[in-house]
Amino acid sequence: MNALPALFGKTLDELNAVAAELELPSYTGKQLAYWLYKTGVNAFEEMTNIAKKNQQILGQHYRLGTEAPNRVSTSADGTKKYLFTAGPAKFIEAAYIPDGKRHTLCVSSQVGCKMGCLFCMTGKQGFQGHLSAGSILNQLRSIPERAVMTNIVYMGMGEPFDNLDAVMKSCEILTAEYGFAISARKITVSTIGIIPAMRTFLEKSKCNLAVSLHTPFDEERRRLMPIQTVYPLKEVIDTIQEFDIGKYRRVSFEYIMFKGVNDSRRHVNELARLLNKVKARINLIRFHP
Repeated sequence: MNALPALFGKTLDELNAVAAELELPSYTGKQLAYWLYKTGVNAFEEMTNIAKKNQQILGQHYRLGTEAPNRVSTSADGTKKYLFTAGPAKFIEAAYIPDGKRHTLCVSSQVGCKMGCLFCMTGKQGFQGHLSAGSILNQLRSIPERAVMTNIVYMGMGEPFDNLDAVMKSCEILTAEYGFAISARKITVSTIGIIPAMRTFLEKSKCNLAVSLHTPFDEERRRLMPIQTVYPLKEVIDTIQEFDIGKYRRVSFEYIMFKGVNDSRRHVNELARLLNKVKARINLIRFHP
């Protein structure tokens, strides 16, 4: 594997710092941002407004850091699952989901997961590592549908708020004018409810938030999601209510339906009571074993 550090996944400030470090013209950072995030170049030699001498200097110290997917599988409904290498014997998946005019990419933020949710296949694989901002963004950049993508959701492998720095950095580049320039309202980050990281996200980002809920009852949720012991659902909801949600973003609660487990009338009533004062939507999800 190429040991040179990657440029892809760096913010504009970081690219400007690279230009200064290599004693390149001060505008080189903006040029790099354009080529990295606005185009599909695969080599420094394709960056036609950067002098050849400077292309060579960049190539001696850095690599682009983009990688094509290893494999793609397509379902009957048009959903595509892209498999990417994330290190020796490590893989992540991104899912492209077309739905009329809506084109959604579901990205991973970690290789595996630490959280141990009872129903999650990723958790059963164990935790194998965090993804960098570049590896998160590469899931969008390196697929042919990138030009038509309307929505990005962080709902693939891993718990995004367990990798907060890389997720926040990737959200910055996705929404920045120098980056992919996607509206923050079209990006949703999902979490099981890690409160300190969630508070940071709500303070510093305008992207949407989705919370994995799955049952309104503490004991049931503790069995399904061990995080309930550390960050109880009521405290998660109280934290969300500290913010003026409706003005900037949408909050949703994800609810996987388990037959005979969390689909009774008492679940409906308690859910309504619990979320009565929260401006949010509930997404009901069919469980696929």
